[in-house]
Amino acid sequence: MIKTMFSLPVDVYRNRQLIMKLAKNDFKTRYAGSYLGTIWAFIQPIVTILVYWFVFSVGFRSDTGELGIPFVLYLVAGIVPWFFFQDALVGGTNSLLEYNYLVKKVVFNISVLPVVKIISALFVHCFFVMFTIILYMAYGKLPDWYYLQIIYYSFCTFALVLGMCYVTCSVVVFFRDLTQIINIGLQVGVWLTPIMWIAETSLKEHATIQKILQLNPVYYIVSGYRDSFIMKHWFFERPMWTVYFWAVTILCFVFGNWVFKRLRIHFADVL
Repeated sequence: MIKTMFSLPVDVYRNRQLIMKLAKNDFKTRYAGSYLGTIWAFIQPIVTILVYWFVFSVGFRSDTGELGIPFVLYLVAGIVPWFFFQDALVGGTNSLLEYNYLVKKVVFNISVLPVVKIISALFVHCFFVMFTIILYMAYGKLPDWYYLQIIYYSFCTFALVLGMCYVTCSVVVFFRDLTQIINIGLQVGVWLTPIMWIAETSLKEHATIQKILQLNPVYYIVSGYRDSFIMKHWFFERPMWTVYFWAVTILCFVFGNWVFKRLRIHFADVL
């Protein structure tokens, strides 16, 4: 078990320079051929945020209630980590398919490919964290020590999605429909996490439902970002929730290691 758990992290560490080189190249070539290039990586999420802000702040006039902040601040604090999770999961899932020419090379360590896609998504995430900080400053919310937790919660997202991607990228090679299933899951997940509504307010009389939603590890991450930007809570103030999240993440990572190791010998043949 211990050997299985640490085998892939060791591979990642040994190939860290190659991973960074491939991640930078992946980010640059993702929109190669278009006039705006990598700018498209930032335009789409910003447009999405503006649309959601208009619908919920102007159209439906959503109220943050006791939080006493504009809804756009609550929305952005939750949707930025969701964008990272979504982009990393989709990219990591398709990493072996996209880099199939490397998978077929006997000497190439294919275990680094999901990491490459996640780091590529992390570049965009760093931009949106800065965007969020600037937006909060525009509303008079100046940075404080709680913002340092964004590093911790970004690492949480990275660790969780990496474990998931080792499972999904392995299975999608044999079952291509998994990509569509994941896309549907993400469409549902954005509402159940929740991103667009305030669970603490809406589910005051439904504590059981809220606890069920909190079983989703991404809920922990999104709540953590909002704790950093809005609620001003440290992650260690929720010890049981933190332990639960890391237990799920470690189990997911160990299972991902096992699935990847078992199926990798067949990848080149199928691709």
